[in-house]
Amino acid sequence: MKIQEALTEIKRGCLELIDEAKLVKCLTAWFEKGENWRVKAGFDPTAPDLHFGHTVLLSKLATMQKYGAIVWFLIGDFTATIGDPTGKNQTRKVLSRDEVLANAKTYEKQVFKILDPDKTKVVFNGEWLNELGAAGIVALSRESSVARMLERDDFEKRYRSQTPIAISEFLYPLLQGYDSVHLNSDLELGGSDQKFNLLMGRQLQKAYGKSEQAVMTTPLLEGLDGAQKMSKSLGNYIGVTESAESQYAKILSASDDLMWRWYELLSFKTLKEIEELKRGGEHPKTIKEALAIELTARYHGLDAALKAKGEFDRVHKQGDTPSDMASFSFEAPIWIGKAFAEAKLVDSSSELNRMIQSKSVKINAKIVEDFKTTLGAGEYVAQVGKRKFARIKVN
Repeated sequence: MKIQEALTEIKRGCLELIDEAKLVKCLTAWFEKGENWRVKAGFDPTAPDLHFGHTVLLSKLATMQKYGAIVWFLIGDFTATIGDPTGKNQTRKVLSRDEVLANAKTYEKQVFKILDPDKTKVVFNGEWLNELGAAGIVALSRESSVARMLERDDFEKRYRSQTPIAISEFLYPLLQGYDSVHLNSDLELGGSDQKFNLLMGRQLQKAYGKSEQAVMTTPLLEGLDGAQKMSKSLGNYIGVTESAESQYAKILSASDDLMWRWYELLSFKTLKEIEELKRGGEHPKTIKEALAIELTARYHGLDAALKAKGEFDRVHKQGDTPSDMASFSFEAPIWIGKAFAEAKLVDSSSELNRMIQSKSVKINAKIVEDFKTTLGAGEYVAQVGKRKFARIKVN
């Protein structure tokens, strides 16, 4: 029964599990003999900050740690210098060694907000891939074919459109697969777009006489818009390093349907507890507040999360302004488009115009209706939408 419960929690929200029997074997060894098993997850440190979309995978790893898994958190310092071609229609920009290491440091700080440090081993694949050498890489390349590589959807599309594919990009899935050989991983976890690379690990483990790893893919998390995947470029993301106030407010802005999706993929509540919430009859806003506190507390602590809730309630329920606002000074007269842009309330004048049209811009709590409004000498509280405030002083 325990094994089945553990399997249900581990599989929750996943897209695909290949070789479930291998996972059951690992869980059986843990429950019956206390034997740990190895889970590998690789991250190329191509950007310094993580957002909630990245934490879907991290949350799944944390669940596995509860059931005997030792997580090999693999930072691809070697493979990042090639660039993962997954989902790309052109060769990726190569990162310098210094860029890779700088980004890797920020990763280590962020992931232990979720993972248990005592059950996590942070490793860099440069440790063994640098030692592989030219002869080793040539031997590794014999374990696959060009035809096999072109089975990858992104490679096939680029080949058909006559877009160049660098030979180094063919090496990437081979090197990622070799990581599984070196680490003797029992299971490798990755996003749905990583399936080809994950299966390469199984293929190479078999070729090198090792036991084949199970493979699990996780879904891409929908962003704040509830439609497209969470992405910084789309602006629909919540950053792991954002302030507690920002995280809390953004979570509350999610739709009710998206809230349940986030409960499934991000919350540490069990499936049974989530089902009880759905049947309990509480107002969706109360349930959403609980999720906002849980996730905000994960990155900032419970006190900061409760403070963020108090501030949010004070501003949005009582109609007050935030107690802590950034201040900006300008010379009179100044057009609100320039003032709002420099105060980081809008990204562009076109955005400001859209917000004015939707009655979402206020100065001293009064709705602004004229895009050409200028401010004379004085002090103002500027507001865009429900969450963006700034104090503007015009000299």
